[in-house]
Amino acid sequence: MAIRKILNGNHAALRSKAVPVKKINRAVTALLEDMAETMYAYKGVGLAAPQIGITRQLIVLDPGEERLIKLINPRLVEMEGEELAVEGCLSIPGVYGEVPRATRVLVEALDPGAKPRRIEATGFFARILQHEIDHLQGILFVDRAVRFLDPEEGSEEKQI
Repeated sequence: MAIRKILNGNHAALRSKAVPVKKINRAVTALLEDMAETMYAYKGVGLAAPQIGITRQLIVLDPGEERLIKLINPRLVEMEGEELAVEGCLSIPGVYGEVPRATRVLVEALDPGAKPRRIEATGFFARILQHEIDHLQGILFVDRAVRFLDPEEGSEEKQI
């Protein structure tokens, strides 16, 4: 396992659509392990492969209580409600903004064992999923923010 460098700003990989993973092999599972280690090392709660320069549809997240989730080819299949909350991002350090997101989502994906997963999430967990899946489409939270916070306003927020 290795801690990878997180790309910052408008790097081309952050603005590219990620390619679906066609074959789950040791390289993919090792990459997911590196992504998890990187996310924890940078004190994030989610990380998408494009954030480390790999334009593949892979995300890792931990919605709390050290509950690591690794998803391959995730997609949002249902969304409902809307809530405005503050977000930050490991790829845009020190910037925070208010972003509208669905309050409940249903995501379909594969796990590292190639088994289909359906995850229903609400609240912060749903927000993390939407933020990371956006990364797979080349969308950053700053594209969706309706207001940016002054630096001291966002200093206590978690970076997704």
